[in-house]
Amino acid sequence: MSTIHLHRTTTLTPEQYVAGLTDFGPGRSKLFGNSADAYLKVHDRGPSHADVTEGSNGIWERLHYDWSDPDHVVLTTTDSNVWGGRSGHSYSFTRRPDGTTDIDAVVVRDGKNLKGWLLGLALRSVGRGVLEKAFDGSVNAIEQRHAQRGRIAA
Repeated sequence: MSTIHLHRTTTLTPEQYVAGLTDFGPGRSKLFGNSADAYLKVHDRGPSHADVTEGSNGIWERLHYDWSDPDHVVLTTTDSNVWGGRSGHSYSFTRRPDGTTDIDAVVVRDGKNLKGWLLGLALRSVGRGVLEKAFDGSVNAIEQRHAQRGRIAA
């Protein structure tokens, strides 16, 4: 099992990041590169939860999203072709006095078969950089989305 801790300080509010994280519409891959539109299927969605299948490049997972706590979002893997056990993601938000937000993300990858186990091993060694780049990319994309909306509203 691999557990990767990621951190980023952003100009986004927790609500803005969660809005991007829970936007399951077309173009999701522009915010989250590992979520190709062809894999995306929303099975159920409520005001603070969703059941979604997503993935890319032959790897998919079904996730239960829970954003009922405004300071902590949990994505639990309920099915996958490679991940099992305690796999999932969590995001914790801390508002800073200067108006920025600290986002602490934890990615847990527990391989359920040989392919998952090998991918988990790769994450422990060289994969952290890939996950950091993807996380930074999602934060940057959501920041840009909100900056564009601000220009349109002005």
